[in-house]
Amino acid sequence: MNRSCYKVICVVIFLTCCVNLSHSQILKGFIETGSFGEQEIWIKNGHDSVTININAPLHFNKKGETFLVLFALPNGNSIEWTKGKKTKSGDDWHFDIQHIAAQTRFVRGLDQKNNYIVVYLMADQKSWPTWKRTTENSKPKIKDLVDSLSWLFKEYHPKIILNGHSGGGSFIFGYLDAVDKIPDNIERIAFLDSDYGYEDSLHTKKFIDWLQRDKKNNLFVLAYNDSIVIYNGKPLVSPTGGTWYRSRLLQRKLAETFSFKTVADTAFIDHQALNGRIRIILKENPNGLIYHTVQVDKNGFIFSLLSYTKFDRKKYFTYFGDRVYEKFIQD
Repeated sequence: MNRSCYKVICVVIFLTCCVNLSHSQILKGFIETGSFGEQEIWIKNGHDSVTININAPLHFNKKGETFLVLFALPNGNSIEWTKGKKTKSGDDWHFDIQHIAAQTRFVRGLDQKNNYIVVYLMADQKSWPTWKRTTENSKPKIKDLVDSLSWLFKEYHPKIILNGHSGGGSFIFGYLDAVDKIPDNIERIAFLDSDYGYEDSLHTKKFIDWLQRDKKNNLFVLAYNDSIVIYNGKPLVSPTGGTWYRSRLLQRKLAETFSFKTVADTAFIDHQALNGRIRIILKENPNGLIYHTVQVDKNGFIFSLLSYTKFDRKKYFTYFGDRVYEKFIQD
């Protein structure tokens, strides 16, 4: 954290100096918001064109673990759209396609032992791939941002979950490219139809080392067969550029080290290794439909946080089923 030009770090350092998590439920600089027992803060880093919203519970369980979920936004979406809300006539349709806020509330209600803090990360261009290409030293800056956000909640020793949808995967790979090995405080990495940037030569060994190092570490991938989708008369992705191709490549490369069990039917191909710590679920698509955001909407974010936990095994929710979080959608 020695890049003084990265102003958001200074903001986070200031907030950390003011926060005493042991004695205060309302974090300094945060405001209570909504009717679901939450608090949040907005941070604008104009120098590097990044906007951040941090949503935390009002009440922390000091006996539980704290999970800091860094959610990198999909291409073309604002933080407000990504969080979601109940829609009415005239509202933009984007408010009703992800509902990360409501899915977070469902997780908090289900797992009341642990604390879930969600950080929404938006490049002002609304595209992390574009931001990486146009921002000097973009990858080290992503690492600094992750480190500084973790430091903000250092008294709770947070476990970090790197999560992202669509172009948000570019943020995750930017972080992976900036580190020699995945740090011990990263406990889960989840790609929600977002692993376009996976490269065997850059990432496979880092994943393997990280997964072998600690039995708590989880790698989670959702993708669908985008290789056959025709949009406006043209293929949606190149033959090797979509998440279908990249996710299958990732599974094949990991299978050289880990033993996978695969269950397949007409709807899904479910690859699992390390008793479920690696989960790669591929949605079949015989009709060539676009399931890019549907995978998130249909409880995908919940699944990405609770896969390989007792809540997943007890079937409190179904991936690609009806929304289980409807009552948590805010007006």
